[in-house]
Amino acid sequence: MESQKSIAVITGASSGIGLEFAEQLDSHPGIDEIWLCARRKDRLENLARKLRKVAKVIAGDVTDPLWQNKLRQELKTNNVKIHTLINSAGMGKKGTVEEIGCENNAYMIDLNCRALTVVCSICIPFMAVGGRILNLSSVAAFLPQPKFAVYAATKSYVLSYSRALHRELKSKQITVTAVCPNPMETEFFQHTGKPQEISSIKRIGLEQVEKVATKALRRSERKKDISLQSLSAKFVRIVSRILPHPFIMWIEEKIGL
Repeated sequence: MESQKSIAVITGASSGIGLEFAEQLDSHPGIDEIWLCARRKDRLENLARKLRKVAKVIAGDVTDPLWQNKLRQELKTNNVKIHTLINSAGMGKKGTVEEIGCENNAYMIDLNCRALTVVCSICIPFMAVGGRILNLSSVAAFLPQPKFAVYAATKSYVLSYSRALHRELKSKQITVTAVCPNPMETEFFQHTGKPQEISSIKRIGLEQVEKVATKALRRSERKKDISLQSLSAKFVRIVSRILPHPFIMWIEEKIGL
């Protein structure tokens, strides 16, 4: 009988930190195959050719129930166990709730929250004992952010959901880690809708995807439920616990965040 393959499943793998996770996991001795998931099939295929491990491309929009069913069927019909699941598909748009509009706000929630939750639910029955899930949250999860209201709220959901799921899956020896970086040097600013209006203060805290991914994988190996790479992210987390949020939002407004 053919032995089970140990796989990594990565959403948002076509760029940014999702791509970085794929490249770092390419040298992991406990993983036989990497499944790459994102909308841009050409980018996934280019990445698959560069990886040394066998890579399966499952292209499509992770919010689409048809794509979700395809992932479920692939897991059912292949003799696999999931060593690592990484949910890095996500988006953010800058502007007031009214400016961004109903459709974009709803899609942000679908992508950042609903799809992530569905993918976890699909994959958990196939997780290996000792496996791990990394969900991309953000330092924005710690505080409400006017003009990033929906984005910050979705990342708060990811943080809360991940930490609770970590506790639920402890008996199965599955670790769930919420990764909470500052804005990273990726395509994120180009997709906010107003990249030129992102404050210089936010740009000061830009993190390198390589460091964020490395720290996150290390934290998950240590069975931690949260990963913060930079001192500034740790500072924001501490401040958010001490000071009232209305006061912090007042300060944000005054300094132009």
